Amino acid sequence: MEKFELIATTTFGIEAVVKRELIALGFEVVKTENGKVTFLSDKAGIARANLWLRSADRVLLKMGEFKAVTFDELFDQTTNLPWHEIITLEGKFTVNGKSLKSQLSSVPACQKMVKKAVAKNLERHYNVSWFAETGAEFTILVAFLKDIATITIDTSGVALHKRGYRIKTVEAPIKETLAATLVMLSFWRKDRVLYDVFCGSGTIPIEAALIGRNIAPGLSRDFASKHWPIIGDAIWKEETKKAYLAIDHDADIKIFASDISRKNLEAAIENAEEAGVDDCITFSSNDFIDVDYSNDYGIVISNPPYGERLSEQKQVEKLYKNMGDIFNKLDTWSKYILTSFDGFEEVYNKKSDRQRKLYNGRIEARYYQYYGPRPPLEIKK
Repeated sequence: MEKFELIATTTFGIEAVVKRELIALGFEVVKTENGKVTFLSDKAGIARANLWLRSADRVLLKMGEFKAVTFDELFDQTTNLPWHEIITLEGKFTVNGKSLKSQLSSVPACQKMVKKAVAKNLERHYNVSWFAETGAEFTILVAFLKDIATITIDTSGVALHKRGYRIKTVEAPIKETLAATLVMLSFWRKDRVLYDVFCGSGTIPIEAALIGRNIAPGLSRDFASKHWPIIGDAIWKEETKKAYLAIDHDADIKIFASDISRKNLEAAIENAEEAGVDDCITFSSNDFIDVDYSNDYGIVISNPPYGERLSEQKQVEKLYKNMGDIFNKLDTWSKYILTSFDGFEEVYNKKSDRQRKLYNGRIEARYYQYYGPRPPLEIKK
């Protein structure tokens, strides 16, 4: 299996962002569906995708896809997949599952059957009847949808939003993958001034700085497939070396991050230091009303409070009204605001140029996009 079919999983609404990332990394995209993008890769691409993808949740190795309405069908077809080409004799293999609108609806039963089938394949190949399972981890996922079973192995291990730099957190932090998505959807570039005036633990400005410096988000973490003999240390070392060489250390990045909470700001500063991008970000403890917006052609990307509790609604309405009073006067600026608050545009007092439905965790939110003019060439330099 020198060519692999991989699946980059994602939250609903950002499949197009993941697809653009994959194409930019040189992959051939085969199919885009709700929550996943399928693409082709060699062994080195497994490492490259895990190191570089900013908006995807996981990278899965697709082992097979077939229709199964009985457990015998599930067992037989799973047994015939080339498990021995991936899983080593000492490999530890566990099975997770999910089922939607399928006759085989008992997830525990499906997991048990797939585990039995994989073991049967490996027994036949390695000529053993017992497995120590003390080696590298291979987490198998059987996912049923309308009687079609898609069987994969997780190459990522811990989810990709776990970059490794978040050493301090705050209440209701935004995921790193979503923060990176917000930046990429804004089409911000490193020669533009960026503001996050509700920075919380600093995730949006940190992800922007990683993008601006061209730092692979997975450089400081481990991956399940890093320990798979089929890929090997040499490939991982080479892809990691390429990622380090790609870093733009000389980029002059101007990001301003502020928050009214001193506790939030302290967490943001420590996280930025851990990510190695604190020199790109100027932090300040300010109410957004007191921020200096004197730059021209700036970009605001923020995830302000939503007011999920009914008791907070009036306070949040006032907040959004004040945002509109300030931001709508910034004629040359572009503004990007994520919120789940119904009627945001009415309170903010301006209709967005575009809005996109995204999910912040389990909360359905809207990403309101207000486009400013492109800066003149002499400003951009």
